[in-house]
Amino acid sequence: MGTHLPSTEFDETAVDDQREADAEAVMGEPPAQMVQLLGPDAKLGFDPVFTEYAEKITPEALRGLYADMAAIRRFDVEATALQRQGQLALWVPLTGQEAAQIGSGRASRPQDYIFPTYREHGVALTRDVDLAELLRQFRGVSNGGWNPKDTNFHLYTLVLAAQTLHAVGYAMGIQRDQKLAAATGASGSGEDAAVIAYFGDGASSEGDVHESMVFASSYNAPVVFFCQNNHWAISVPTNVQTRVPLSNRAKGYGFPGIRVDGNDVIAVHAVTEWALEHARQGKGPVLIEAFTYRVGAHTTADDPTKYRQSSEEDAWRAKDPLARVEKYLRSEGLADDAFFAKVKADGDELAAYVRRTTHDLETPDIRSAFANTYAEAHPLVAEELAWFEEYSAGFAAGEHGEESAQAAAKAGH
Repeated sequence: MGTHLPSTEFDETAVDDQREADAEAVMGEPPAQMVQLLGPDAKLGFDPVFTEYAEKITPEALRGLYADMAAIRRFDVEATALQRQGQLALWVPLTGQEAAQIGSGRASRPQDYIFPTYREHGVALTRDVDLAELLRQFRGVSNGGWNPKDTNFHLYTLVLAAQTLHAVGYAMGIQRDQKLAAATGASGSGEDAAVIAYFGDGASSEGDVHESMVFASSYNAPVVFFCQNNHWAISVPTNVQTRVPLSNRAKGYGFPGIRVDGNDVIAVHAVTEWALEHARQGKGPVLIEAFTYRVGAHTTADDPTKYRQSSEEDAWRAKDPLARVEKYLRSEGLADDAFFAKVKADGDELAAYVRRTTHDLETPDIRSAFANTYAEAHPLVAEELAWFEEYSAGFAAGEHGEESAQAAAKAGH
């Protein structure tokens, strides 16, 4: 007997690859074409625009993309285990979205600036963020964990879609740096650079995304909007968020929108490289919709069995982004058992490092939160710190009083 889910307002709402495109056809529009180069059968196809970019991926680079995807999946498994063991307050899994993140991250250049949400662990890996440091925020001992200036990878944003506004503002800043450099004859900061703003299908319903795209289009900002459509905004399916492919929203703002198979790392890399090139050349923004799937829970506080069928998850597991690359590498003679064994060993080594480092993380003195609120001393913060010190001292006095009482009781005996 199949699992019976509670009745919801989403009953009879199917989740498949064609539903949104079919709805578009009913509206009189041709169905949106999805860019796919390496299909679930591990056969390499052709695209008139993006094959040219895909052909620049060497066998060594493709092996690197696979190794990155395998590493971040192993990291995800380990982080989930750490949360279950009480070492992290929360974790946001990414399993199923490895190709969308690794493919796009590796297509960027060091000078490009990236604004993530809270699930872009794979992109963080491509930007050389220490993954153990990334866990500081989820352990609750830091507001971030890394310095964005070191990697051009911004701190995670937990407020839905807020980072899209930040990204467009940063991209407009790049434009102004370039204009100033041109006017003064100097080599300007931000020259030949672009911005990537990551967000999910659920966040696409936020007003911030709309406002960001209006500004980006109006000012021709060098920004790529990268939407990871993983089909579920917590418990709300994508086709409740939108009746047409999300990539089509770009039409309303006057810039290109591309839907790509988010489980095809080659296609994602090619499309993102093209989009960033488009933005860097001053041609304006691009919207990429990576059509993928969140195989696991939204966070470790979520139970997806309450709102979706296991058969749906199984159907998407058959499109696994790692499995299709492995199959292609083996069929083309580009990798052997020794390579895959080393990838597994490297993943286990990464997991051990992350586990060891997380256990060793020390809780900072809470007084540092008061010290870091403002750049200079502030009388209100000083007043709050004094209250906190007095409040904390009360607990210490209580403990001493209890110890004295216990000592007196023992003496009486």
